[in-house]
Amino acid sequence: MKRIILILILGCLITVGFSQTLQMTRSGQISFFSKTPMENIEAVNNEVTSLLDMGKGEIVFAVLIKGFHFDRALMEEHFNENYMESTKFPKATFQGKITNTSKIDFTKDGTYEALVEGDLTIHGVKQRQTAAGTITIKAGKIAATSTFIVKLADYHVEIPSLVVEKISKTVEIKVSCQYEPKS
Repeated sequence: MKRIILILILGCLITVGFSQTLQMTRSGQISFFSKTPMENIEAVNNEVTSLLDMGKGEIVFAVLIKGFHFDRALMEEHFNENYMESTKFPKATFQGKITNTSKIDFTKDGTYEALVEGDLTIHGVKQRQTAAGTITIKAGKIAATSTFIVKLADYHVEIPSLVVEKISKTVEIKVSCQYEPKS
């Protein structure tokens, strides 16, 4: 009986320890913007899942491609069918690490510059990506933002020859997440 109680207490302590270092969101936001001579292309996805391990400095994102929404339905349809092939490649992911965690005090309010490096997988292609971002801690709540550029060719996203001169070859990606302790 004493062993069972000891195991339960240790289990609770381990869970409390993890919950203090693991932060999560299921309502993060990723948007992208591409300036083109024909028209600007932008979309937003407000259903991004992200996990931040403050102890290890690890950060993970997962986003369903069909979750990106455009102002025009036809543009959204072309994005999913012609460019991203979202039935074949339903999600994009990032798995990486904050490389300068020693400069971020997750226990103290403030705004910290973060450098992140990891594997970004889009359209079934995994590429190493490095980005700068900002981590803001206020009243114990953690928010993270980043803006970076992705080359479509790096991820084998093909632009139809009919519009190749009218579509940008790069896309600006913006990430914004408000984290909560993982329970």
